[in-house]
Amino acid sequence: MGGLSLSFGAPVVLAGLLALPLIWWLLRLTPPRPQTETFPPLRILERVAKREETPSKSPWWLTLLRLLLAAAVILALAAPILNPRESALTGNGPVVVFLDNGWASARDWTARRGAAEALIREAGESGRPVSLVLTADGNANDPAPVEAATALERLAAAEPRSISVDRAAAAKRLAGVLSGQSGISLALLTDGLDGAGTAEATQALRALGPVQSLVYRPLLNDLFALTAADNATEALKVSGVRPTNEASAPAEITLRALDAQEREIGRAPLAFAAGSTAGEARFEVPVELRNDIARIERDGALDAASVRLVDDSFQRRKVGLVSGEAADLAQPLLSPLYYITRALEPYADLIRPESADLATAVPALVKQNPSIIVLADIGVLPQAAREALTGFVDKGGILLRFAGPRLAASTAEDDLVPVRLRGGERQLGGALSWSEPQKLAPIPAESPLAGIAIPDDVTVSRQILAEPSADLPARTWASLADGTPLITAARRGGGSIVLVHTTAEATWSNLPISGAFVNMLRRIVTLSRGTSAAGGEGAAQVLPPYRILNGEGRLVQPGPDVRPLTVRPGEEPTPSIDHPPGLYGTSEGYRALNLFAPGAELRPLPELDLGTPLVSRAYGLGDATDLTPWLFAGALALFTLDALALLWLNGGFARLGRRMAGLKRPSSSLPLLLVGALLLANPPHPAQAQARPADEATRGLDGVDAQKAIAATETTHLAYVQTGDAATDQLSRQGLSGLSQFIASKTALEPGEPMAVDLEKDELSFYPILYWPVHADAAMPSPAAISRVDAYMKQGGTVLFDVEGDAAGDLSGTSVSPGQRRLRDILADLDVPPLEPVPRDHVLTKAFYILDNFPGRHTGSDLWVESLNRSADAQARPASAGDGVSSIMITSNDFASAWAIDDNGLFVRPTDSADPAQREYAYRAGVNIVMYVLTGNYKADQVHVPALLERLGQ
Repeated sequence: MGGLSLSFGAPVVLAGLLALPLIWWLLRLTPPRPQTETFPPLRILERVAKREETPSKSPWWLTLLRLLLAAAVILALAAPILNPRESALTGNGPVVVFLDNGWASARDWTARRGAAEALIREAGESGRPVSLVLTADGNANDPAPVEAATALERLAAAEPRSISVDRAAAAKRLAGVLSGQSGISLALLTDGLDGAGTAEATQALRALGPVQSLVYRPLLNDLFALTAADNATEALKVSGVRPTNEASAPAEITLRALDAQEREIGRAPLAFAAGSTAGEARFEVPVELRNDIARIERDGALDAASVRLVDDSFQRRKVGLVSGEAADLAQPLLSPLYYITRALEPYADLIRPESADLATAVPALVKQNPSIIVLADIGVLPQAAREALTGFVDKGGILLRFAGPRLAASTAEDDLVPVRLRGGERQLGGALSWSEPQKLAPIPAESPLAGIAIPDDVTVSRQILAEPSADLPARTWASLADGTPLITAARRGGGSIVLVHTTAEATWSNLPISGAFVNMLRRIVTLSRGTSAAGGEGAAQVLPPYRILNGEGRLVQPGPDVRPLTVRPGEEPTPSIDHPPGLYGTSEGYRALNLFAPGAELRPLPELDLGTPLVSRAYGLGDATDLTPWLFAGALALFTLDALALLWLNGGFARLGRRMAGLKRPSSSLPLLLVGALLLANPPHPAQAQARPADEATRGLDGVDAQKAIAATETTHLAYVQTGDAATDQLSRQGLSGLSQFIASKTALEPGEPMAVDLEKDELSFYPILYWPVHADAAMPSPAAISRVDAYMKQGGTVLFDVEGDAAGDLSGTSVSPGQRRLRDILADLDVPPLEPVPRDHVLTKAFYILDNFPGRHTGSDLWVESLNRSADAQARPASAGDGVSSIMITSNDFASAWAIDDNGLFVRPTDSADPAQREYAYRAGVNIVMYVLTGNYKADQVHVPALLERLGQ
């Protein structure tokens, strides 16, 4: 029912206007109730002269007011529309309402559904069947033609989805049910965006041969999508995009960061520059607060694209770094932690131990709750550190270890590696090797590192080999071209242990200087989240739906149609009708699935060719005006006037006035004074100094003897280890005293008097070298003392072990003296690198004097030092250098006896040979050792080559 300028959506309701006469009659017979008064007699006598009046019928103006109220309600229920839109449909066949209900429809869903409802009603008035097609409902939508009433019921149950539309699949289903039909009217109610399958959908719809095509396009000026969130070092960066046809003017959108309890953590503007479709927002909040963020959304978000969910992988991990190298500070480019730091610093918060003593540093590191602990070439771990790391892995942490000389030289059984290791390392490409340096094989698809590209120029020249076993292939994440494992992993308790069978610096492989190294470390860091397959088997995960984003961008419980999400290594799942955006997993750990991936674009829908002229329409009523809200507003105003009229007729205003006039002001009273309780305090007493023990007064806050520390740092002192044997300690002091005097007479160094060191309590870092005489009957140091010595060596100190034995004693021989057996007991708890006798080209042989050997009181033993990693041109150089100073030296030549002098300057002990040159060479050996410890490998620099060649007579 409608006229030229007015129509009604529910004309049947207008029949209610016929009831207005009956309403008028009822209102006339129902006057307002009589006015009531309270009983007080004086009030009655006061008004006795007045004539009481009781109305017999309602006033005419009140009756008219109520009739207008009833008419307004009836007209509003009839849904009147001023200037209604003309009929939109032509033809006599089925009417297809092709409705986009993806994420972009949520913001104007009411208008979109209203347009679809108008089309369906018009089809129903013409008696035409309606095919309602929802492009984001998948197979759950039945496009078969039905009556208009049924189509309206389905439309009322429809809702916007949180996924992108699939027009191609919807058009294919529609073509299957409308094949052979004629006179089809096609109405496309689009979201205005192009997408995958638009061309296929257009072709399928055109094949239907519609006689009429209507296309509805919304405005895209308020549409945008979040595409990425990066928890960078300096700030949280969030990226967004807007449609390409809306990029001419600048725009700004306010984003909010919320935690899991919906509490706001921060706000930031997402700005789009003029001509740009991409923008970025920065949340500059502390890392601790950023790790609490559960999602980022637009302020007042209305769709799933305005929300970015984050999971555990978004949080910046704490990564603990521990290295066995002593060259970390002196030569950072040769340090394994340098490359690890550069690779992980943009993605994680790196924490280092405060002490080099692993027995205390590793447990303290574990207490900081890192996600991953990295051990770079640690061969032997103290018991306290081993127990702390075992508990860390059992509770879900990841232990990442890198191989190196120390791990290769370790002979102890190590349960903190994923596979059994062979002793020593495999060297490739050397003069005595049987193979060339190996390239890396492609990473298998089932590995957690799958998808990482390996450059062709990455090779490995040294590695630690794994013992063959039945489970070795399942524990291998990456391997060399010849099949030997390069990265292995295994689950332990709730966590995992990962081992890289080469070093973290470029001596054994050039992998650390490649981009693949960064990608590998970053992937391993992301594996520390609760839902990842960190165990190393690399199998696909099946995660149940935990929370799902609805069409309005809110997390809700998943419905029965949502299926578990399968996550495969190296693959990023995509949202679909079966896997809408949301959180998959459990409350203990989940993975976020977002609508858009980084780099996504929003393109407007192109012009469609459906075989018939297109009629473009806009959502909403256009020039038409819906009078329903205005009529309801008028009815509410009339109802308010009716209520006020009744209040006036019943005397409510008069009674209110009398009550207001009769109110009395409360008498003012002085406020009560609150008396505070007096603080009872003892009168101050002058401070009295308390006497402290003498030994406590001489120690600093960290337990270091202050006087001894001052004396040790005023000048350079050689130090020796107190063994507890008075004769041995006396000989060590006399030997180092004689060597110090010789050094002062021959060099520019003037050492102070030698100092005794107690390994249990004295600070070791004050001394460049420790002389440690090892005797078979000496007491074994405590584990804490051994750990302190290990820390001293890792910090750059050098320990010279002088083992008790005769002149024939040789550390490389099969016969072992009692002193050498004690030395092995000590070294078993130290993280010692591989050792070798000092080679002829070692810089130690040319540090000050040019020497061929290093005699002491005896001459039968070699001087053992850390083995060198020789370069390709080592044979052409007169001196070869290591990566710093050897942290350990071992001999059994009894240096102290050859150097020792008494208070009168006389030698304490004779040498094996009566030739005085032996003692001279023993002193020269001592000078070279001290100079090497103090100056490092500078004599191996190219600048010294001419002088060395001249002195060598070459």
